[in-house]
Amino acid sequence: MGPGQLELVMLVGLQASGKSTFRARHFSAGHAVVSKDLFRRARNRQRRQMRLVEEALAQGRSVVVDNTNPSPLEWAPLIAAARAYGARAVAYWFPPDVPGSLRRNAARQGADRVPEVGVYDTLRRLRRPQRSDGLDDVLEVRFDGRGGFDVRPGGDPGGTGR
Repeated sequence: MGPGQLELVMLVGLQASGKSTFRARHFSAGHAVVSKDLFRRARNRQRRQMRLVEEALAQGRSVVVDNTNPSPLEWAPLIAAARAYGARAVAYWFPPDVPGSLRRNAARQGADRVPEVGVYDTLRRLRRPQRSDGLDDVLEVRFDGRGGFDVRPGGDPGGTGR
């Protein structure tokens, strides 16, 4: 991303895959954070999310959307908003690690813990994002084994890739 370039970032992956930790380390200072987890009691969380995304973009602020965003159904309105405001649309793909996600999820407390069936439901819908989905870039994020993250170009593997 060039200086001053408006950007909409979507994090794509299972619950407890490291998305929020990655977001906090890499985007909180320069991007407005939008996450449905921040308004769990809202009547229409999707509508509220889109309003917040569009408000930030209209103000010239880049946005990071920190949800599971498992499929084009969730991506399409975000990509459309990015285009409407002249922003780049970038996906950060967290490849599924079901045992790791279940282990990290089990360590969560209270409302932060997702029922296991929710993780499996997301896995069922989860699809690797591709540039052909209308994205400007796709990057792959994995744990680096040292408490950080390794970020690499995600490529376009062809097919639905998991």
